[in-house]
Amino acid sequence: MELKNELKILTGILVVFLAVYFLPVESVVFTSAVAATFDLARWYAREHVILCLLPAFLIAGVISVFVSQASVIKYFGAKARKWAAYLMASVSGTVLAVCSCTILPLFSSIHKRGAGLGPAVAFLYSGPAINILAIILTARILGIELGIARFIGAVSFSILIGMTMAFIYRKEEKIRAAEQLNFPDIPETRPLWQTSIHFFLLVLILVFANWGKPSADITSGLWFTIWNYKWLITAALSLGLMYSLIAILKIKWWKVALGTFLIAWVALLTNSPILSVTTGIAVISILGLTDKHAQGENRDWIVSSWGFAKQIMPLLAMGVVIAGFLLGSTHDDTSIPGVIPNHWIAWAVGGNSLLSNLLASIVGAFMYFATLTEVPIIQGLLASGMGKGPALALLLAGPSLSLPNILVIRGVLGTQKTIVYVILVVSLSTLAGVIFGTFF
Repeated sequence: MELKNELKILTGILVVFLAVYFLPVESVVFTSAVAATFDLARWYAREHVILCLLPAFLIAGVISVFVSQASVIKYFGAKARKWAAYLMASVSGTVLAVCSCTILPLFSSIHKRGAGLGPAVAFLYSGPAINILAIILTARILGIELGIARFIGAVSFSILIGMTMAFIYRKEEKIRAAEQLNFPDIPETRPLWQTSIHFFLLVLILVFANWGKPSADITSGLWFTIWNYKWLITAALSLGLMYSLIAILKIKWWKVALGTFLIAWVALLTNSPILSVTTGIAVISILGLTDKHAQGENRDWIVSSWGFAKQIMPLLAMGVVIAGFLLGSTHDDTSIPGVIPNHWIAWAVGGNSLLSNLLASIVGAFMYFATLTEVPIIQGLLASGMGKGPALALLLAGPSLSLPNILVIRGVLGTQKTIVYVILVVSLSTLAGVIFGTFF
């Protein structure tokens, strides 16, 4: 037994040594892939973690602690009307302007609180797929027909994928439903409308803090106006959230006032939204952790949010590193190829064949797209010869899935359900691309 353990250690040392010894550092492809990995990881940390994920963890914590399990079951579980549950889940993306990673803590939270597999999966897909801002941008830049097709496909797919998952695992869901039907109708500790105000203030802060910059040719209109004033809007919503901490969560007003002053001081001194949001999240966390009222709920809110962060962040980091190395880093005006060259992808998805649509769906399923970035990427691919069918397939599969996203879903649903979910997304996206490419 001891010899066996020593051989394992020796094997591990040899594997690491040989991997380092034969590193192809002279290869341009390898060095480019390494640079892409670090560039994507840095961009993800700067642009996505603070503004997207941290608020999302707080929102997930609200669902986990302040929204009772009975309420989640009422709207998404066995006690809910099926059509209402799927309808609510399928249109959630019009409210949540999030990407495939930011939706994960919210999905994990409602699933753990008792949401049925079907509505939970519909919510998981629709959150990033039906981003109304991205659909408007798609119609404006890529064409009205792609914008309409993307919206119809995303809404219908969220319902269809959710219902299919619920049907495949109907035996498990039947057992889960029987348990929920006997679940006592425990009243909320506070009126649901108060929790809803606190919840939607956090959601709106998430939405406006990440409001995408319009294309260079858009210099007027509602979208441009909101983007131009998005930090003022976010600041106003943040003041509303601070009031919610006092009026709804019953945290002492002088503590909240002191925290608000600190956030305002950092904002005025640094003029940095990133530092302001970081300070705001730190202040809220400290206020929640040190609060002694409300039966410990405020502290539980922050602890629960931290629990989601511990569960999700390592898997996301691993996924971002792998995606950057294999597929490269493409964001803003930066494009660094990974091990798989970009022109290979452009060549593979040219035309409107079944194979090109399938490849576009698979690439989209594993490549990471931040909110709104898929549109300029696909615009470049279309200019390189990509067919409109594969473009739609990529739009339907890409925003809702990514390698980091898949790794986290596996941790929540298990390997088998995750594989089935990915296959459904890829298959339906491929089918939609083939049909769309035939007519357009």
